[in-house]
Amino acid sequence: MDYNPLAPEVMANPYPYYAELRNKAPVAWLEPLQCWAVSRYVDVDFALRNPQLFPSSVFTAQALGDLNPVPETPWILDMNPPDHTRLRKLVNKAFTPRLIRALEPRVREITQELVAALTRHPETDLVASFSGPLPTIVIAEMLGVERARLHDFKRWSDDIVLATSRPRDEAVRARVRASGAEFRAYMEEMIARRRREPAEDLITALVRAEEERDMLSATEILALVVLLLLAGNETTTNLIGNAVCSLLDHPAELAKVRADPALVPSMIEEVLRYESPVQVIFRQTACEVELEGGTIPAGATVFLLLGSANRDERKFPEPDRFDVTRNPQDHLAFGYGIHLCLGAPLARLEGRVALEALLFDCPPFACTRPYLPRIASLIVRGVQTLPLRFTTPAVAAAMQ
Repeated sequence: MDYNPLAPEVMANPYPYYAELRNKAPVAWLEPLQCWAVSRYVDVDFALRNPQLFPSSVFTAQALGDLNPVPETPWILDMNPPDHTRLRKLVNKAFTPRLIRALEPRVREITQELVAALTRHPETDLVASFSGPLPTIVIAEMLGVERARLHDFKRWSDDIVLATSRPRDEAVRARVRASGAEFRAYMEEMIARRRREPAEDLITALVRAEEERDMLSATEILALVVLLLLAGNETTTNLIGNAVCSLLDHPAELAKVRADPALVPSMIEEVLRYESPVQVIFRQTACEVELEGGTIPAGATVFLLLGSANRDERKFPEPDRFDVTRNPQDHLAFGYGIHLCLGAPLARLEGRVALEALLFDCPPFACTRPYLPRIASLIVRGVQTLPLRFTTPAVAAAMQ
């Protein structure tokens, strides 16, 4: 069928196209990208549960091309057992549930600082002033980046995210390459310093991670940090932005959450299903595979459409209805199995703390634009900007 995920109209609203795929071509050949698209929940779930049939592909790292700051080391996303098993086992030692739980007080402090700043003005861009900075600051502090370098770290992080959209402007590409080189030099020096002078941060934990005398190399740690910037920053930023947009688009659901703060965790799971921050992940076929929706040949690149699977009417009743009480625990927004998103607990923590602050510590707000430009990406879904106006009594009086 005629489906091109790179088309602007598809990026703006992929859901009608997903529905057509699920109903007419659940396993479809995409000529523009020379790959197969899998759109039904049952088939995407099967692929995620069977990595021996659908091993990881190197599509993500290849997509960065010469903009990849760590080209000589495979990303954990692109690895398969036994290499993936070894690396994941080591990383899990540094990224424990205890570490994530211990972060909550500091995440709340950072959130309150950002909220205090953004509510000083009647209007603000939520992405620029809140949902973008929050995960960047959290990850920077987790890694042990000095506060004086936070501005540089944010710039490096933004440019690494920009690289995934494969910019064509050579001036932009040159800037991204230079930014990547700065980032790499800074992180390599930090890794070396932490080997000599351990500290209470994630870099030290990664340096110390050891399993049967096997340790992470400096380039493996560097590649993991890049992945944390891409997956951690972008996922949380888009989770918060997509939640606010969904609530503003559904005032009755917003009223339910404001009336019952205990609904926030359920609402977050519904946002992850309804507007998945990551829409697509990539696999390849180890052999010919027969799915419920069709057959894929061996050695093929496969797009698993998480955003479509999470809107599949065969799995979720009335999937296009946003329902904060649904609490869908079996959505696929973070993947599944051996490649389950390492940062999922952190994204949920940041999303919960951020949305509690926005909904219960801030004045009521409204979006000031009828149309919000979406991030130009076939992988992630979020808004570039989210201009809000706070409606305090003083502001309302001044506007009359």
